[in-house]
Amino acid sequence: MIHLISIANPRLAQAFIDYMAMQNIVIEMRAETQGKFFDLWLQDENKFEQAQQELKLFMQDPLNSRYQAASWQTGHVNKKFGYRNYLTFDYLKKQSGPFTIIVFFLTIFIYIWMLISGNDTVMAYLAWPSNTQYTEIWRIFTPALLHFSLMHILFNLMWWWYLGSQVERQLGTGKLFVITIVSALFSNWGQSLFSGSAFGGLSGVVFSLIGYVWLTGERHPAKGISIPRGLMIFAVLWLFLGYFDIFGMKIANTAHTAGLIIGLLMGLWDNRHKPNNTKHDQYI
Repeated sequence: MIHLISIANPRLAQAFIDYMAMQNIVIEMRAETQGKFFDLWLQDENKFEQAQQELKLFMQDPLNSRYQAASWQTGHVNKKFGYRNYLTFDYLKKQSGPFTIIVFFLTIFIYIWMLISGNDTVMAYLAWPSNTQYTEIWRIFTPALLHFSLMHILFNLMWWWYLGSQVERQLGTGKLFVITIVSALFSNWGQSLFSGSAFGGLSGVVFSLIGYVWLTGERHPAKGISIPRGLMIFAVLWLFLGYFDIFGMKIANTAHTAGLIIGLLMGLWDNRHKPNNTKHDQYI
């Protein structure tokens, strides 16, 4: 047997295996000890050259419909290695990193503090700086941790864990930290132009992560992070409808818009180069 490649996303790996099976080329997928990557092994060494050529084509366009169609035809859509549901709590707990967890519980702690002490008391320490508070640098970022209702915090933390976990596990804590800090800065600043200091919420960061993860998944699925296109459409639709005040609630539209733009720009920058398809040990 010959090792072809190590892949981080088992869904993409299985699609390639199924496609090759239709060409009578058998490839076996094995999970590494740590379970983070999956090794593809070619059984028939005489077919290495053909498998190598097909692998190059696959890495150039892994989301091509021909690979998904092969999975449907072979009946492996939901079988080998199973397609992960990122919304299950057990999976999210296993896949989250330290920064995801810290922000998650810090946000809950501040929300409980607001319930006990009142919104005004907490905002006196953490809200966007007024004219006399710009030396208090933390205020530029901490509005992202303020939430004013149970629905508000639940919605944002669900998205934070879903998206932040993917980024931190696949791209590292440093990358998630940078995305969070940059998006909090710009989304908070943008919202402050319209709301003063009377705003809060993690949604600016969440929209940034939505844009970043979606664009990364589209341009470089090899990195192993993605969201369904339907969720991206939903996010844009929610953003658009928020400007018409049809939900009957105060929505930080500017923070959402600024966050989404910043996330897309960071995603575009980080994925400006196409992956090198000449090396067979690339992790995808």
